[in-house]
Amino acid sequence: MKIFVSKTKAEASKEAYEVFANDISKGDIKTIGLATGSTPLDFYKYAREAQPNCENITTVNLDEYVGLAPDHDQSYNYFMHENLFDSVKFEKHYLPNGLAEDSEAECARYDKVLDENPLDWQLLGIGGNGHIGFNEPGASFEGTTQRVKLTEATLEANARFFDSIDEVPTEAYSMGIGSILKSKKIVLLAFGEEKAAAIKAMIEGPVTNEVPATALQSHDNVMVFLDEAAASLLSK
Repeated sequence: MKIFVSKTKAEASKEAYEVFANDISKGDIKTIGLATGSTPLDFYKYAREAQPNCENITTVNLDEYVGLAPDHDQSYNYFMHENLFDSVKFEKHYLPNGLAEDSEAECARYDKVLDENPLDWQLLGIGGNGHIGFNEPGASFEGTTQRVKLTEATLEANARFFDSIDEVPTEAYSMGIGSILKSKKIVLLAFGEEKAAAIKAMIEGPVTNEVPATALQSHDNVMVFLDEAAASLLSK
């Protein structure tokens, strides 16, 4: 892993975005995996401002809540359109279907999308419990797309986006860790003291599926962009 520490979240996000822009200019990105939540917001803001040429790039999102329609204001489809897709033109977008009636068929459909659109660049955040995507502690490092039950810690972390924790969907579709690891390049962002323990475990701890992000230690092209708070527990 290559670790980059900036003073602020905005500075770290800008550095990560500049890597993205440079890789686009070199023609290195045909398919990009995208993340949601508060972590990539500045990254997407820089993309909206810079207007990179992404017309030949396909996007594949990490996850989507089970039970939310694409136009629900807390769905990840809505999030992506509001924060990126309505401002930057891409060739195609793929997200899991939160309203799919057949979970197995939906997971198989999404695995086929990933097989037909191999990831060149994957943007990640990390949960306080070390999850990547919605791959919670205990997830297999070989996993593909699956319907997952979210932990209490994840529900509590995401409750700030809803009127109450009772409204947070308890399940989601998520790209599996095995699928994430197939990406040619992985760029992970983490900000704030609440992510410091997970970052220390991811970088310096033993590889264990109890901290799903430690799977990234096995990948040969991972870039990690941190603010000082998220890096505060690192010993190296």
